[in-house]
Amino acid sequence: MVQLSAGPAPETIPDMPISVTTPRGLQRLAAPLRALVQQVLQSESRRLGEVAIVLDDDELLRQINCDWRGIDRATDVISFAYDEREPDAATRAVRGDLLVSMDRVFEQAQRFRVTPGTELARLVVHGALHLCGHDHMKAGERKLMRVREEAMVRRARPAARAIDAVLSPLLAAVRAAEPAGKPAKRPVGGKAPNPVARPAVRKAGKKLPKKSAPRLAKPASKRSSRPRRASS
Repeated sequence: MVQLSAGPAPETIPDMPISVTTPRGLQRLAAPLRALVQQVLQSESRRLGEVAIVLDDDELLRQINCDWRGIDRATDVISFAYDEREPDAATRAVRGDLLVSMDRVFEQAQRFRVTPGTELARLVVHGALHLCGHDHMKAGERKLMRVREEAMVRRARPAARAIDAVLSPLLAAVRAAEPAGKPAKRPVGGKAPNPVARPAVRKAGKKLPKKSAPRLAKPASKRSSRPRRASS
């Protein structure tokens, strides 16, 4: 695993109403990730309330998946919509948490033959669509969400390029440090000493509502053998 910096904890960029928590050294991802969430909400004609984006690793996503869904395995993205069970949820400002495993980002980018920036953008779009109320449990819902996701991913190409501009130097450094003939290790996954303890950035003592269940993209282990670019 690669140590990204000597900082004591993950970097939190608290420019509310969208906060971004990243592994150390990746704080420049905050701007394109905020832009992605804002684009999705605008395309869905939804108002922005408060959204927390957390980039971490398989260990945290596995813990949350187990705690909240009883499934003891890592997944790529999980979202928690605070107000999804309210009768007027569709008209409220969007509030929730969106967590992404950077381990999954790099592995799935290689599998789908896309750049890490493209895969991270896709997962953030997917999670943001869940926060807007989309789901993929039923065939009709799945088809609609897939159409929305693919349209947004096409629009997200500038953001994906901005993400790759941040990640590419890190990838190059990792590959240069690897002995010849050995595969490069994943560049993000060396956790900070004090990782994010629970979903999202805790602010003013706020806790995740227990009535909200996590929404998630299908884990890579459960996808079909034919690579697909959508998580649903």
